[in-house]
Amino acid sequence: MNSHSRRPVIIHWGISSFFGWGIYGLNLALNWSQDRDLEPVTSFPLQADQIVVDPLRRRALNGFFAASADLARKIEAESATTLTVNTPLLAGLGNDFTTSPGPKGVQLSGSPTLGVVFFELPQLSEEARARARGLKLVIAGSTWNERIMRAHGLTNVTTVIQGVDQTLFHPGPRQGVLSDRFLVFSGGKLELRKGQDLVVAAFARFAKRHPEALLVTAWHSPWPQFALTLNRSGKAAAIGTNDKGVIDHAAWIAANDIDARQFLDLGSVPNALMPPILREMDVAVFPNRSEGGTNLVAMECMACGVPTILSANTGHLDLIDGGNCYALQAQAPVAGEGAGVGDVVGWGESSVDEIEDALERAWRDRNDARRRGERGAAKLAGFTWSRTADQMKSIIKSYI
Repeated sequence: MNSHSRRPVIIHWGISSFFGWGIYGLNLALNWSQDRDLEPVTSFPLQADQIVVDPLRRRALNGFFAASADLARKIEAESATTLTVNTPLLAGLGNDFTTSPGPKGVQLSGSPTLGVVFFELPQLSEEARARARGLKLVIAGSTWNERIMRAHGLTNVTTVIQGVDQTLFHPGPRQGVLSDRFLVFSGGKLELRKGQDLVVAAFARFAKRHPEALLVTAWHSPWPQFALTLNRSGKAAAIGTNDKGVIDHAAWIAANDIDARQFLDLGSVPNALMPPILREMDVAVFPNRSEGGTNLVAMECMACGVPTILSANTGHLDLIDGGNCYALQAQAPVAGEGAGVGDVVGWGESSVDEIEDALERAWRDRNDARRRGERGAAKLAGFTWSRTADQMKSIIKSYI
């Protein structure tokens, strides 16, 4: 392979095995590491301990690490606060379409700069719209995001759905760990938007009738301060911090009258170690109020064949297809988050009763649950990271 013929593509966000954006960037890098046309590079500092992959994948990423370190040195050597590089740049955008500065606070732009966005609020300010118009293209993570942008008059938009690593997340045999328990999985960073207050409220009721039920959670994130937003809903007892300022999961569970024996906190688990855990689950529950993308954790559960309960709103709508999950159809407006834009609905508040009923159905009819899990896995088999990387590559190639 003649490496000189490869065109660098800068991934302008943090790479990690521990949160959504990081996993997205890592999988683009893995898929492009052997590409004959594109050479992936990130402008953000790479931390080896943040990237948990097997030695074979680590070897494949050697070039990515080297090219990224080289770019970091070049940026460090610059005295300018803004820098335009003669190569395409994928910029991770925030809710208001702002781009994070790179090392030393340098504002980096590419030739061209293509925005990548998973925004959660349907209200776009004039400043946000102007920023979006200033980019060659904005790549949305869900049909919902693209519809909002078009409703706001933006036309330089397209959708690319994120993927799942099918070599890891796929249906497979169970070990039968805790096989005497009914395992209910809840994942995603603790915050109002992710709806764990609704999970806890519904599980508290369900658990009273089913002492074998065990709530298994992967709620850790680099941003624990967001957890306190859960207290705005009043749907569950208040969540708080311990004397070290850390969110106290166990105290929150106890405050919601759930027995300590019915709760298991997995702690912080790297992405590649989640599949064997997920395959043990009897059901997963995601009553999220808003997803700018398609909810990577829910996708991974479905890809493993886990019967999954999904709120029928926002980015989740790209995953729901017939009976491939338990869709929470009752979606009330969420107080304080505003209504829709044109024909685009905003956030959705799932019903605790409907979540409890879906848990009960999954518990009562295991064959139906298994069939939903199988249909979910079949749907997700089409959403691979290689497909995402190929779609992104074809977009980039149209600009170079």
